[in-house]
Amino acid sequence: MPAAGLADAQGESRCPSQVQAGPQVVTRSRRLIAQDGKEFLILTLQRRGSALKEQDGRETRIGPGDFSLSDSSRLFRKKVEGAFCFTSFHFPREDLRVRDEDLRALTATAFSGREGGAALVATYFARLAREAAHLDAFAGRQFADTALDLLALLINERRGRFVPQAPETAAATLVRVKDHILRHLADPGLAPAGIAAAHFVSVRYLHKLFQPEGVTVGQWIRTQRLERCRRDLQRAPALEHGIAAVARRWGFTSPSHFSRAFRAAYGMTPREWRIHSLSGAATTGAAERERPGGPARCP
Repeated sequence: MPAAGLADAQGESRCPSQVQAGPQVVTRSRRLIAQDGKEFLILTLQRRGSALKEQDGRETRIGPGDFSLSDSSRLFRKKVEGAFCFTSFHFPREDLRVRDEDLRALTATAFSGREGGAALVATYFARLAREAAHLDAFAGRQFADTALDLLALLINERRGRFVPQAPETAAATLVRVKDHILRHLADPGLAPAGIAAAHFVSVRYLHKLFQPEGVTVGQWIRTQRLERCRRDLQRAPALEHGIAAVARRWGFTSPSHFSRAFRAAYGMTPREWRIHSLSGAATTGAAERERPGGPARCP
C-alpha cells in the first residue's frame, strides 16, 4: 500500500506499489508520452514470474529476484506471459542524480538481487517497501533519498564513473558543487552523500573541497539557507505566509531548530528580525513621503 511518508519535498510520490496479475502487454507509446508529459522512473522488484522488457534498444528478460529500471519519457514495452507479482517504485527523474547517458545504458537491464552492489540495492528497496506504511513523512523522505543514493551509486559503479579527481580540478568541482547546493536548498534531504553522488566524488573528497573555506558542507548549506530566510523575512509578501512557511521554503523542517540557528547567526530571533525589518521599512517610507521632491504617489 502506498505511504505518504515516501513523498518528496514537492509532494511527488515515491511510494511502492505491489502488483499481482496474469498475462499482459504494457506499452508506453509516443502518444501517451505526449499526453501526460511526465518524466519519472520506475524501479521494479520482480517477485514471481518473468517479464520481457524493451527500452532504449534492449530487450531483456527480468526474472524472480531481479530488478530493473524504466523511464516514462521514452518508448517502453513489457510483456508478461504468466502469473506474476512485483513491487514497483515511481519517482521523479530529477531525484536520481545520474547522467542521462548512464541511465539510458541501463534501462531494461536485469540487475541480479543475489550478489554484489545490486543485492544491497535490492535488499534496501525491498525492506523500504515493507516498512513504508509505518514511516512518518520526514523519515520516509530521508529513507527514500538514501535508497536513490544507493541506486545512483550502483549505476555509477556499473558505468565506471569512479575516477579519482585530479588536484587541479578541485576549484572547478567546488564551483559546480556550490551551484548544485544553491539549486537544491529547498530540499530538506539535501546532504553530503547525495551531493557527492551527484558529482561522482566520495563524501570524504567533498568535505576536503570545503576545508579551504573554513566550514563544513553542512555549515555552508545552513548559512545559505539562513541568508535566504533572512532576505525573505524582509519582504511583505513572504511575511503573509508566516515565519514557519519561510523556513520550510528553504529546507528547514523544524521551526525550533530554525529559530535557534537564526539567533546564533544574526543575534535575534526570526520574529525579532521581522519586526526590526518592518519598522525600518516603515520609517524609510515615511521619510521618503515627507521629503520634498520625493517619489511620486499615484492618485
